[in-house]
Amino acid sequence: MDSNPSASSPGAEVPPGIGVFDSGVGGLTVLRALRSALPDTPLHYVADSGHAPYGPKSTEAIVARCLAIGEHLIAHGAALIVVACNTATAHAVAALRARWPALPIVGIEPGIKPAVQATRNGRIAVMATQATVNSERYRQLIATHGGTVHVHSQACPGLVDRIETGHLDDARLQELLKTYTDAVKASGADTVLLGCTHYPFIQDRIEALLGPEVTVLNTEGAVARQALKRWTELGLSAHGASVRLESTGDPAPLERLATLALQAPQTARQIDL
Repeated sequence: MDSNPSASSPGAEVPPGIGVFDSGVGGLTVLRALRSALPDTPLHYVADSGHAPYGPKSTEAIVARCLAIGEHLIAHGAALIVVACNTATAHAVAALRARWPALPIVGIEPGIKPAVQATRNGRIAVMATQATVNSERYRQLIATHGGTVHVHSQACPGLVDRIETGHLDDARLQELLKTYTDAVKASGADTVLLGCTHYPFIQDRIEALLGPEVTVLNTEGAVARQALKRWTELGLSAHGASVRLESTGDPAPLERLATLALQAPQTARQIDL
């Protein structure tokens, strides 16, 4: 798998591809699913690590970041954008679609409906950022799909920050996980939804702490299937499986986790955005 961050410098003619972004490295779990679903399509990923996490930020700040990144991706050939961040989707996807109404934009949001369908005891939990839990879109999803199921909303401050370092064996990360999974277990939920794209990087640890009686779900596969559908509708030809990786912060964690996610050596560059 080729990663060539200098292949599409500003002003150069580039083939159309899919732009993907997240507040940081978490969207690499979506990028992995996209590469599997669209193996011959150029992918351009921006980690906004210099401004992460989005969780504590205001809606206005999140929208401003998303619009700036959207402009950057479009300028570099994005014919479709995937917002690989639950918080960004909840707060900014409407603004993105309003700015570029003709551009297909695929968002990601907590899969309340499949979690409700999966529960056996009528109790589910959602682990997410504080901003996602506080968002109007999240409340709408629960109102629409929650039915009579009890939903425990578990905000997880600090998890994104620890995962952003790229060191997943961090002791503080494990301490935070223990705190949040203890709260989830106390809720009695038998189905847990990971409502942040960062969390699948540590899904095995979450599952170990929750125990085998709890089912843990994520939504990256569903996002990839929707992106495949929208890309196919565009009728564009494949132009090779390049992966362009950029970060507004230190690119080293992005490189490290992208290599892990894509199972091949990756390079990333820092950008000023």
